[in-house]
Amino acid sequence: MPKFDTRVQELRYTVVKEVAKHIYQNDLMESFYDIPKEIIPGKKPSMRCCVYKERAIIGERIKIIIKSKSKGEGNVIKVIPIACDECPQGGYQVSDACRGCIAHRCIEACPKKCISFDENLRAHIDKSQCINCGLCAKACPYYAIENRVRPCVRACKNKAISEDPETKSALINDEKCIHCGACVYMCPFGAIVDECYIIDIIGMLTSKDKEVYAVVAPSIAGNFTDYKLEQVITSLKKLGFSGVFEAALGADMVALNESKELAEEGELTSSCCPAFRYYIEKNYPTLVSKISHSLSPMATISKAIKENHPNSKIVFIGPCTAKKKEIKEDAVSPYVDSVMTFEELQALIDANNINISELEESRFESPASSFGRSFAKCGGLTSAVNKALEEQNVDFIAKGIVADGVDNIKKALNAMKSGKSEFNFIEGMMCDGGCIGGPCNLTHHMKNKVLVDKYSNEATKEIKTATKGAKV
Repeated sequence: MPKFDTRVQELRYTVVKEVAKHIYQNDLMESFYDIPKEIIPGKKPSMRCCVYKERAIIGERIKIIIKSKSKGEGNVIKVIPIACDECPQGGYQVSDACRGCIAHRCIEACPKKCISFDENLRAHIDKSQCINCGLCAKACPYYAIENRVRPCVRACKNKAISEDPETKSALINDEKCIHCGACVYMCPFGAIVDECYIIDIIGMLTSKDKEVYAVVAPSIAGNFTDYKLEQVITSLKKLGFSGVFEAALGADMVALNESKELAEEGELTSSCCPAFRYYIEKNYPTLVSKISHSLSPMATISKAIKENHPNSKIVFIGPCTAKKKEIKEDAVSPYVDSVMTFEELQALIDANNINISELEESRFESPASSFGRSFAKCGGLTSAVNKALEEQNVDFIAKGIVADGVDNIKKALNAMKSGKSEFNFIEGMMCDGGCIGGPCNLTHHMKNKVLVDKYSNEATKEIKTATKGAKV
């Protein structure tokens, strides 16, 4: 069994693996009702109240896979109501730590005066009046007032998740959702999932009609840590990919383009992270014009491949759910045909009984620079832009601010909006730490960053050298 952070990831992987097996056997629909029993055999439950509910949830997961289309419409993040544990949407509540003190700072702090004390001198909050401002919690000397919210709500920094008034399950507001996948990773019951395009991808790989190329995110260096990266590349070719390209080479191309644009415009935000772009579009419409016009590294290298192999198909592989939304955009859909996460790649490899450790070593079709590879972590893009400016003899310095996670992004965007910022470039990455913190990495350890650093340092230190010598 591969290494994962949680059993939820393990479950997602297992479902995709079993579905993939039946796709290859060409009996998925006939085996629809058998797969849950294959995954949850016997009569003893391991995760829920009974095996029947466990199997029903597996069935819902399979339905989402069957319905998912690479070029479909709608939100790529879905809720499985039967899997949702109906976590309490309680807001601020008084815990047993309340001592019934006589200071009553909580009462004085509350703007709605909705706190009272009962005969046992314990504080109570009138939820019909509470506005969840949190001032009472800050005032309590015993920290006895806690903000109890659903893990998915806490994870969603764009406030796109609420409670369905009818089912009490999580409800996603598509108008606010930025497809970042934070809720997918944080839901303790795995009730929130991303679309899975494994049916489309296996169809491409087995049709033999066209060449299929894989474009792999640089954060792959922090995954599949029990094997050499060169062996993972070989496993992709075993699956049927004609060649494997680094998205990092697209990052080199982006650095060259974005550096010129920055020098011309004087002020920009990056465009590499789709969730970051969606956040700006939905929350800072006046700054949309500041977003770089460069396509993402994924789309940029895919465009170059398609120009040289016009009849090919391209699948991006990475840790990101927002990429599944990006490929539906008009500017990107002609170049990228589908997206697969690292979790799904591991499932596909194991469905084919490929033992990565026994494989020979292969290399990427055209290696990227160390700067392109460093896009996987915070700060990599800004360094690459300045290096590109230097290599192109452009007399301009990118005074970048690295903003990862919504809180840091919000501060940076507010500063740019005010017109009083000390920087001229925002490197925005929605996941903490950058792509190495993406929701669909196999694990999220400090070791991942170390491995990405090692992977970056092994490459050439010249961006123009990598792009000029590129063979796509």
